[in-house]
Amino acid sequence: MRTVFALVALALAAPVLAQDAPTLRDRVETEFAKAPTGTRFGLVVSDGAGREIVAIRPDERFIPASNTKIVTTAAAWWAMPDAIIAPDASGGAAVRFAGKDVILTGRGDARLSSAADCVTNCLSQLANAIAAGIRRVRNITGDATLFPDERWSAGMSWNNIPSRSGTANSALTLDDNELVATVTPGKPGEPARFDHLGYVTIDNRVVTVAGGKTDINFNRLPFDRAIRVTGTIAADAKPQTLRFGIDDPAHYAAWRFAALLRERGVTVSGTVTSRYRAADRSDDPKQRGAIPPRPPEPVWVAALTPPPLAEDVRTINKVSQNLHAELLLRRTGLIDGTGSVADGQAKVAAMFAAAGVSRTAFDFSDGSGMSTYNRIAPRGMVTLLDWIARQPWGTAWRETLPIGGVDGTLARRFKGTALEGRVFAKTGSLNATNALAGYMVAKSGKLLSFAAYANDVPGDASGTPMIDAALVAVAEAN
Repeated sequence: MRTVFALVALALAAPVLAQDAPTLRDRVETEFAKAPTGTRFGLVVSDGAGREIVAIRPDERFIPASNTKIVTTAAAWWAMPDAIIAPDASGGAAVRFAGKDVILTGRGDARLSSAADCVTNCLSQLANAIAAGIRRVRNITGDATLFPDERWSAGMSWNNIPSRSGTANSALTLDDNELVATVTPGKPGEPARFDHLGYVTIDNRVVTVAGGKTDINFNRLPFDRAIRVTGTIAADAKPQTLRFGIDDPAHYAAWRFAALLRERGVTVSGTVTSRYRAADRSDDPKQRGAIPPRPPEPVWVAALTPPPLAEDVRTINKVSQNLHAELLLRRTGLIDGTGSVADGQAKVAAMFAAAGVSRTAFDFSDGSGMSTYNRIAPRGMVTLLDWIARQPWGTAWRETLPIGGVDGTLARRFKGTALEGRVFAKTGSLNATNALAGYMVAKSGKLLSFAAYANDVPGDASGTPMIDAALVAVAEAN
């Protein structure tokens, strides 16, 4: 009789023991609980066929940071798939004469270069074309009127403006719109030495120290071409590279162009200027009427044809290039609009609608993710990712994403885990924000889509380790 009772007791206890076993959600929540108090996590993982494997705060909205580049690059590929993969014939910079003046015109491409080792899409090619037929010009003008003058999107922190992360946007852009300066230590107690092109004035307050550490900072006011650089550089330090943002990209491009002409024996007798097109009601699709037709293109002395935009999408996603993402958003808005941020966001909204994502799941104010106004719900992002995977261009687009433990902004993450070489995702990092969204190959070999966000992360802490650990747990369990 005792044996019968024992068997009955075991039978009744078995379901209780099964219920007590930690679920996948429990394991994920355990990882998230390791973050500092106050951190808010959101996560959705889907099997790609509409079934959610894990959903934590799926419909709450989060700041996505550079996850925004997923939206920008996908919208561009969706809106102009043929143009993305063809040589960028309409986007390259061009040059023409206006009397004795030279007009250097930007047509939206982000990759124009004045580097000494440039081999394609080079400003020097345009300088060669001018120098081949003339020895004296008057004024040099950088023309950035293709897009309305929206050099910074709404919601970007002003303190980013002096840095390469917050450099201004313009239809005419050169050298990633960054100024490079090399800092070399002097003798202990003496100022450091600076080597740069001379476009800006550097207020050098960097002191060389013996046995000390290198700690260099810089700042400037908007539209000021004087940069104050402070801090210390160790006497035995290697040369340090600083990169500054530029507020007047068209002027900088024209300034460099004038220098290249002079190098080729062309006298520039006039001034270097820039021009932009002021934004107005016609640049907002909610406010304007019919868009007036664009004037015909001028007769160019020379025009560049950059590589396909697909290559730039790869750069944007792999290394999280802010300027290129902003310009891609504006070019997407140029398809049947004026090239404004609002026109680009109208295309983004249309893509979300085509993907079946609720309008309440997202709001975006820029193309790069630097704006703190941006919001996305994890479920909305995963729905978009699943939709992208079903598009004819979905696989090609996915190949532009960083690979865990391999390249891009994920090169140092997921090494030695089940997701090394098996996660393809876009990172995101901003004040108090960490994000990762994309695709991962589970232990079973199934391709899963996911979106993970950490917002309100206190102080200098990071939610990234918790996000990574949670995703590894999901991959191992599926």
